Amino acid sequence: MKSIVEQMIAEFLGTFALIFIGAGSIVVGADLTGVALAHGLVIGVMVCAVGYISGGHFNPAVTVGLCLGRRFAWKDAPAYIATQVVAAIVAAFVLWVIASGKDGFDASTSGFASNGYGDHSPDGYSLFACLVAEVVLTAFFLFVNLGTTDTRAPRGFAPIAIGLSLTLIHLVSIPITNTSVNPARSIGPALFAGGDAIAQLWLFIVAPLLGAAIAGVSYAMIVGGDDLVAPLQEATEA
Repeated sequence: MKSIVEQMIAEFLGTFALIFIGAGSIVVGADLTGVALAHGLVIGVMVCAVGYISGGHFNPAVTVGLCLGRRFAWKDAPAYIATQVVAAIVAAFVLWVIASGKDGFDASTSGFASNGYGDHSPDGYSLFACLVAEVVLTAFFLFVNLGTTDTRAPRGFAPIAIGLSLTLIHLVSIPITNTSVNPARSIGPALFAGGDAIAQLWLFIVAPLLGAAIAGVSYAMIVGGDDLVAPLQEATEA
């Protein structure tokens, strides 16, 4: 069993990479497919790279969902979530420093990859539509996490399935909310975009956590007992 310090380092590195590369693909103007692939590939790579150390959560919603699904200890959740949020803020800061090197860049005007609803939704979706999308897609993401880490599932495929699911999620939800399904991912860029991005941030904290809770509580009821499950650290090993 890795120490809590080693786990925090792994969570920091994984979350930093996810936000820096994922949000960075939006900031530099990648198209929809490019952004979706960037998110899917980076999380798959980082789960492979450090998932065996920390479980590769990289997302407060994943941590909460795994706790509710009895895959992760609540006592370790605050340290994980704090590390994820700090890593997201640091990643957003580094991205802001790089983006500021381009003439005319303004984080507030550009939105800086922040999430939004209504006038700040990429395609103008309402608050309710964005809430439903984030809840449903986060629940889907957690079901993939829980399912691929079940010992009844084939071993070693969790990083691939998790990466592909995040790619699909982005293909659907980028036009709706710019895709959160991760409160840390929303917090980091919003702090630099400021204004309405911060005012609307509550939805992208509440909705992913609600979706994760739905999946965490209902997984065992849907697929059967939870006596044959493995922590994510084990399931990411070949």
